[in-house]
Amino acid sequence: MILLRRLLGDVLRRQRQRQGRTLREVSSSARVSLGYLSEVERGQKEASSELLSAICDALDVRMSEVMREVSDELSLAELAQSAAASEPVPAPMRPMFNPMSVPSVTGVPGERVTIKAPAEAVDVVAA
Repeated sequence: MILLRRLLGDVLRRQRQRQGRTLREVSSSARVSLGYLSEVERGQKEASSELLSAICDALDVRMSEVMREVSDELSLAELAQSAAASEPVPAPMRPMFNPMSVPSVTGVPGERVTIKAPAEAVDVVAA
């Protein structure tokens, strides 16, 4: 199961670490306890919208940017989860080629060139 609070915590932690800031600095600026912020970052506590707003303000990052990053990670996690649950993808089949003889483009009368083309329809256009 994908936990939104864990993805949100991961994004908030990365934002803080990109800025080279400590939990203590951000918790002080956001006016939230260091322990609670740590639990939010570890995905152990659900952040309210008010708390999330305070943390984003403390990090000087837009909440929409954080949520967009969370959304992107959620999409990737869902794809990975569905891929793991689905049946294995069969190995691609090699296309079948049919030999085809066409007049040469060198202009030598009677000369022909044999090419191998996929068995599906192939359009050959002469210039």
